[in-house]
Amino acid sequence: MSGTRTAAELDQEAAVRSVLEDFYRDGKPPWDSGVTPPELVALVEGPGALTPGQVLELGCGTGTNAVYLARHGWRVAAVDLVDRAVRQAREKAAVAGADVTVLCGDATRLDEVGVPGPYDLFFDLSCYCGIPPHRRDAYAAGLTKRAAPGARLLMFGYGLGAFDDSWSGVTADELGARFTGWQLADVTPGTNPVPTFWFTLQRAAAAA
Repeated sequence: MSGTRTAAELDQEAAVRSVLEDFYRDGKPPWDSGVTPPELVALVEGPGALTPGQVLELGCGTGTNAVYLARHGWRVAAVDLVDRAVRQAREKAAVAGADVTVLCGDATRLDEVGVPGPYDLFFDLSCYCGIPPHRRDAYAAGLTKRAAPGARLLMFGYGLGAFDDSWSGVTADELGARFTGWQLADVTPGTNPVPTFWFTLQRAAAAA
């Protein structure tokens, strides 16, 4: 993949960062409800719950889910692009006495963040669906590089057309194409008034 970005791509990345920073400055990020979603709870506590291991959360926001995972025995690293969110997540983890490593960085540039893995679980609550399309292959490659054999990715994403732009959103077909070496194990529609989905992907048990 070429490291050269066009002016339009740079503008798109800057616009995404600006929107995210505005949401956290105003204190109203719609994806950061302060409540751990039942889909993650089911994976961690439900029938057939995963054995705790190493987990990386992409777009961790103020740390609600990172703290939840740490309290349930997971060794947690969490990444967010927005400084304000990272500070709040660190404060939340400290108050909870949760051992969480929260890092400020770009989920599409994990080599620059310091999260070597391998990880048994990745969790993404509406991070990928807001990434400009020209950075999405890098996101997938970064997770694949850090995935333990059999690793899971649980992702919540907005569908196409949920927002007033031509590119945000995610589909099952796109994930299947971008995540080479992963199986799309489940797609469950969300309950939001706009199209949303929960996607579960699983890494091959052994390298091909």
